[in-house]
Amino acid sequence: MNTTTSVIPIKSSSEPPHVIAPDAKTIFATRAQRFEQLAEGHTLSDWLRFLAAITRAQHEALQSLPALALPDAAQLARAREHRMPPLPAQSWPRDPAWRKSLLQIIAAVSPAAPEAARNDLARLAACDAERIEALAERVLHTELYGEDAALLPYVAAALQVLWTAGAARLGVSDIAALDVPGVCPCCGFLPVASIVRNSGETSNLRYLHCALCNTEWNLVRVKCSSCDANEGISYRHLESEDIKTAGAVRAETCESCKSYLKIVYSEKDTVDPVADDLATLALDILVDEAGYARSGPNLLLVPGG
Repeated sequence: MNTTTSVIPIKSSSEPPHVIAPDAKTIFATRAQRFEQLAEGHTLSDWLRFLAAITRAQHEALQSLPALALPDAAQLARAREHRMPPLPAQSWPRDPAWRKSLLQIIAAVSPAAPEAARNDLARLAACDAERIEALAERVLHTELYGEDAALLPYVAAALQVLWTAGAARLGVSDIAALDVPGVCPCCGFLPVASIVRNSGETSNLRYLHCALCNTEWNLVRVKCSSCDANEGISYRHLESEDIKTAGAVRAETCESCKSYLKIVYSEKDTVDPVADDLATLALDILVDEAGYARSGPNLLLVPGG
């Protein structure tokens, strides 16, 4: 079992879990370690190490985040009844503490950041609360292009801290399957990638990994997470000895909707969907050139940057 997550059984201990909740104590710390591992000998080593620093700052921010007010019993019951996510990305009231997490992340990563990033971080630190919340709305509505796009990954990093804290605190009965299987059952956001593990009760099962709250949920293999098609699915991967995860990360492409999403195969439970996705950007370029559009974002990446 991946050490960055805690399994929540849905029906019985003998069945594989439908949902895997994030472990608030380890999710970001283990991801930072994976970024550092992937950076060794990588052509994007400096950037991957910077992402490791951001992820370590997320870990520290999460540990110091105060207890959040979750939806009450009536709200959770309505969400279950109507098959809606209990912490919807576009409407869950954001605790103002998330902005303190953002400032904490900025302070932690600024000293060692590249010059361009330091300038962006300084601009972000100078923004007032209204401007910060407007940037948050862009992230949560996946409006990741345009003016100040370079600021959005840092805003997203703090939002990930907030939603991961909420997801980690929810109980098993509060996260139910949705009518739309390709979005997160906890927050309704899109998946960043999917992962197939090779050990424990989740062995050989495919789980989509939420780009926002780090919840994972089961989706059958060879099925498009965007349009639900199970025909016209194919897999592409890089063939290069220079990329450690070339064989472990593939792009699952769909001919029906011309979309793709990465799928990460875990051999020793050391992979991370977010980190391994960003370490294989060359695969995104090749699949994009082949005419496929990515169906879910990686919020730590500036599109086109």
